[in-house]
Amino acid sequence: MSELPKTNVARPSVLSLSINSKSALYAAYMPFVANGGIFIPTPKHYVLGDEVFMLLQLMDDPTKHPVAATVVWVTPNGAQGGKAQGVGLQFSSDDAGKALRGRIETILAGLVGSNRPTHTL
Repeated sequence: MSELPKTNVARPSVLSLSINSKSALYAAYMPFVANGGIFIPTPKHYVLGDEVFMLLQLMDDPTKHPVAATVVWVTPNGAQGGKAQGVGLQFSSDDAGKALRGRIETILAGLVGSNRPTHTL
């Protein structure tokens, strides 16, 4: 009887975030990322290019929006300026990613592009 070959294909990790206010969403949203993106505080170690699966809940909406994403930003522990440790995730270019970006930009209408500080820039 032969043994099945072992594969080292890692399943994407799952990150979950619930955003409770428009100001928190503004601070986390990354409009400068192609397809849109969001910063998620986490102590877990990620590297650029890691594939993750995200569940994002926005304010009073009970829906947890599931979206595949890629790590495009890493803020390490102890970063300058007291920035929170975590990762910036680029939304996938599929329908789920486009829908989430549209939903966020509708909520933030008029705020995107202001000079208020965010978690990333």
